[in-house]
Amino acid sequence: MPADIKTHPNPHRHASLEGAVFTFQSEADRVEAIDKAFDYRGDITLTLHNEQVEGYIFNREPKATPPRIQVFIKGSAEPRIIPYADVIAIAFTGKDTADGKSWDAWVSKKESERQAEADRIKAEAEAQGHL
Repeated sequence: MPADIKTHPNPHRHASLEGAVFTFQSEADRVEAIDKAFDYRGDITLTLHNEQVEGYIFNREPKATPPRIQVFIKGSAEPRIIPYADVIAIAFTGKDTADGKSWDAWVSKKESERQAEADRIKAEAEAQGHL
């Protein structure tokens, strides 16, 4: 976990990073925070050496020389490539669109959809005299 993390916890939120701010004590901290930002389903604010940019990380290339991320910047039509080394902090500022959407909720929804489809097929078969 990056060494310096500031959060504003919401007691109703479980594992979301929404509101967290990551600063780095080492390169490993930076890489871990970038990985978390890549997996985050919301906008982030990157503090770079000379500016802050807000956007969505849609690609990362940790094995590139130099390692880099690709970001859709708010208000820009073109994605931007940013070297890992230019990132000095990451704030999870956008709404986490995946927050509260657990695997269990997805399974329950799919089971309900399957049951509705089975009931529809059964009703059609009964109407046609097959059951």
